[in-house]
Amino acid sequence: MHKNYKVNELFQTIQGEGFYTGSPAIFVRLQGCDVGCAWCDTKHTWTISPDKQTTLNLLTDRSNESERWSSVSAQQIIDEIKRLGYSAKLVVITGGEPCMYDLRELTHLLHEFGFKTQIETSGTYPVLVDPSSWVTVSPKVNMRAKKEVLLSALERANEIKHPVGTEKDIEQLDALLLPLKDIQQKTICLQPISQKPKATTLCMQVCIERNWRLSVQMHKYLDID
Repeated sequence: MHKNYKVNELFQTIQGEGFYTGSPAIFVRLQGCDVGCAWCDTKHTWTISPDKQTTLNLLTDRSNESERWSSVSAQQIIDEIKRLGYSAKLVVITGGEPCMYDLRELTHLLHEFGFKTQIETSGTYPVLVDPSSWVTVSPKVNMRAKKEVLLSALERANEIKHPVGTEKDIEQLDALLLPLKDIQQKTICLQPISQKPKATTLCMQVCIERNWRLSVQMHKYLDID
């Protein structure tokens, strides 16, 4: 049975965060999220309003920052990428919370067409993706909805990219990592919340101490989508 995905926007840019920073990427942003992060910069993706449904071509090739969405199949997403003539080979599936959806069909089809896929998730839903997808879990702890970060999501993660504002956030990350057996096989990135100077200094210090990576949201410094 083919699944449809509620797409909020589809556009090509440079990946500005985490392991793939600097890589050309096609972003497929899905509508819907119930995690409730206070600092979220895509709050327009939280609610799926029936009266905001539209056609896919009105949402593509731009960052629209609206609540509009289109219900489309995996093949329709591929067809739209082809129509736009995009050259990037990395497709980043984000949201919203993309793992509210079963992404196995979409990621498998993208791989068949020669793309790599990256999933950006809060870790609060089961991660249903193709085995070769790169999974980035940005664990959201004690957000408004009080949703649990799933151990299964952390175990599936290739990359754990943690938002950091204070020492408490480092302590929360340590607690999340404690049950994991293969931590050395994962890429750990610390990302200062809102590029705050104190948070950035803290992240740099811990990354140096632990040989982790710093993720600075390059796209915000460059003022690109």
